Amino acid sequence: MQGALVVLFAWGIWANQPKAVTNSLVGLGVTLAPAVFERNSRVALDPFLTLWLTTAVVLHTLGSAGLYASLGWWDHLTHAASASFVAAIGYIGVRAIDVHHEEVRLPTQFFAVFVVLFVLAFGVVWELFEFALDVISFRTGIRMPLAQFGLDDTVRDLMFNTAGAVIVGIWGQAYLYGLGERLVESFRLAD
Repeated sequence: MQGALVVLFAWGIWANQPKAVTNSLVGLGVTLAPAVFERNSRVALDPFLTLWLTTAVVLHTLGSAGLYASLGWWDHLTHAASASFVAAIGYIGVRAIDVHHEEVRLPTQFFAVFVVLFVLAFGVVWELFEFALDVISFRTGIRMPLAQFGLDDTVRDLMFNTAGAVIVGIWGQAYLYGLGERLVESFRLAD
């Protein structure tokens, strides 16, 4: 998938598509983050989690290379995929806190609610970030790598973010449950 991002970067330069260039470079940096994290913390990440992150980044980069404009549903797919990854990170984080701290005991039902609220909050911050980029773009004339397309687009983005969060909230109990424990244990062994 990193190879696909390099190809998209090269295509962006050749086709004079600054959004594709910027998003592929940022995406490539994001895909390198798990390896840097593993090297620096000596904690191995779950390979499926790394694949999940990389898939979300590649889908977004493909969107910025033209699929957002040509396939109306592509934005919905990327928001659900990215939100599901953010939900997984939120779930793993709160689960690790629950396991690691003796004084914290969270009911199992809380995890699904937390995941949805975490993604909703993250989605609102993301949409505000896109809005800020639009304001900067309007005032400076510089094309930004991300953009909002009106209130309807923002509401649809938040709806698909919620859909990704709900899927992880339900499915997370089965797949992600042990991941927080393994991460905490890996950190203990790395110390």
